[in-house]
Amino acid sequence: MLKRIWTPTVFLALSFWSASAQVTAPPARSGTAPQLAITAAADPQAMRAIMDEGMQRSHVPADLQYLTDVIGPRLTGSAAMRRANDWTARKFREYGMDSTWLESWKFGQSWERGPMTLALVAPHKRQLYGESWAWSPGTRGAVAGDVAYVDARTSAEFTQRFGGKLKGKWVLVGAPVPIWNADGPQMTQRDSVARDSVIKALFAPAANQDEQSYRSDRRELLAAEGAAGIVLSGSKELALMTMSGSPSSISPLPQIVVPQETYTHLHRLLALGETVRLEARITNTMGKDSLMQWNTVAEIRGSEKPDEVVLLGAHLDSWDLGTGTTDNATGSIAVLEAARILKAAGVKPKRTIRFVLFSGEEQGLYGSTKYAASHVNDLHRFQAVAVLDNGTGRIKGMALQGRDELAELWKSVFASVEELGPFSVRTGNKGGTDHLPFLRYGVPAFNYDQESRGYGHTHHSQVDTYDHALLDDVKQAATVMAATAYQLANLAELLPRNLKKTAGR
Repeated sequence: MLKRIWTPTVFLALSFWSASAQVTAPPARSGTAPQLAITAAADPQAMRAIMDEGMQRSHVPADLQYLTDVIGPRLTGSAAMRRANDWTARKFREYGMDSTWLESWKFGQSWERGPMTLALVAPHKRQLYGESWAWSPGTRGAVAGDVAYVDARTSAEFTQRFGGKLKGKWVLVGAPVPIWNADGPQMTQRDSVARDSVIKALFAPAANQDEQSYRSDRRELLAAEGAAGIVLSGSKELALMTMSGSPSSISPLPQIVVPQETYTHLHRLLALGETVRLEARITNTMGKDSLMQWNTVAEIRGSEKPDEVVLLGAHLDSWDLGTGTTDNATGSIAVLEAARILKAAGVKPKRTIRFVLFSGEEQGLYGSTKYAASHVNDLHRFQAVAVLDNGTGRIKGMALQGRDELAELWKSVFASVEELGPFSVRTGNKGGTDHLPFLRYGVPAFNYDQESRGYGHTHHSQVDTYDHALLDDVKQAATVMAATAYQLANLAELLPRNLKKTAGR
């Protein structure tokens, strides 16, 4: 799941909404749209067949393991990403889809991570663990330099305090994110409030245009000063990392992500007035030209209204520190499995159900944005878009994404598979993934709520591997997605468009 790219600062761990144990409609609010009298009339026999197929004869374990353990991480622009496209297309055909194809789109230049060594040279010697921030260059051989902490807030302050003083230095550009020691005493309410206030201050938006301009220009200012590179914090506990980057924001100088514990150590040493020195050797490869990438697409044609479409989606690409399991192989395999379930169950949707595995999500929702734009003349016939991209956890409900008038519909959809619940329907917008590009065209588009299941740890980190997949939860998610799509495909009418073009937060 794409999260806001802090360049060149860091990510905050994901936070998740906690649903109630009941299927509930959002509270009535003055000025909101009235509830629409739309409900799903589920076919009990079809729902039974879908649930039996999904929960008793699942292909999730084998398919998820192959995608993650064999194909591995799927960085957009890499050979592994294309192998994933081809493999998922073959699996869709194997599972009996009426049509399967790849849709191409143009992506910025490729980037490949190379070997890296990192060491603390002073005040003592120690080998360190670090990784390059994506779409950052390497070094020319080993580069040693002192460490400096640059805490300027505007370009004028940067020039006044740090101008001419950063040549050859590795630069910290943010204060450490406070991490609670999980092995220590339990966090009190006062501890929690204090920690949250520090985090809020660290990641507060720019106070004015000068601060915003400085944040946008900081890497270029550091490069102009001749800095060796930037050091970022993984900002998670237990030496877990955070990764991001994009060809839309190529760094002019190396950027290294280190564990939070390393980052805080460097910061403390500087606060003591010690000379701190690092040495890094980084070898990355940057492509020179744009290249074609692909979304994998398959569909079950509708029996009565084949030109109208329900789209189930997930992003197939991933970061490359782990094997991209919970972000988002689990979502992709749930979509593939939902397609298999529907075919194997023998149900006949009235509308076409289309399955799309997007690429380029992690760099900025590129694949889904290109897909929506290329299908703009058909989107008025899209019944809905439903995306899965919040980790390995079971589906627990739906955020209505500004479409509160559809609460009764979603309640009825989940009621048909209530034995796989509990589910909750809530007011709320979700951002950061592939349903968002469809909202600007008024298409009802959603991202399922899921149990977090440790997603704040695995997300974009080196432990995003098959070991952390919860197979029963993915089976449930695939089955719920299949049931959801089938019911939306069989509604009597198309859902109304939202011409206010709701955007996610």
